Amino acid sequence: MRITHKVDYGVRAMVALARCEADQPGVPVKREILATTEGIPGKFLDDILRSLRNSSLAKSHRGPEGGWTLGRPAAEITVADIIRVLEGPLASVRGIRPDELAADGVAEPFVSLWVAVRVSLRSVLEHVTVADLVEGHLPDALAPLLDEPGAWAAR
Repeated sequence: MRITHKVDYGVRAMVALARCEADQPGVPVKREILATTEGIPGKFLDDILRSLRNSSLAKSHRGPEGGWTLGRPAAEITVADIIRVLEGPLASVRGIRPDELAADGVAEPFVSLWVAVRVSLRSVLEHVTVADLVEGHLPDALAPLLDEPGAWAAR
């Protein structure tokens, strides 16, 4: 799986918003502060925040005291939610969802292979929330994945 700059920045921006909300509940965060603290180019962050707003993951607040807040509690926003908003489905093959490949003429075992890949991605990304990342840890259920032989080795 390739994690784009857009997804990386989007996840980091949402975690930064959640941290700010934890410190100062209800106080919107200026885009400039997010861009500076997270090292995200301003124009790129504008596009990301607009997409997150359109999906209700983030809220924009107008006026001199305006800025950005989360659209719902951090514990209810998963990394998968953010990825889907910014890049589309977690797994696709040539732009086709794995479960739709058979209708496109793809034979077994390839359809099952790509469905299994999607299930694997979901098993992690749908269980890690913005709140988990703010707290600085992943859910305990993911620990065995990190302990697998070769988990940290580049291949």
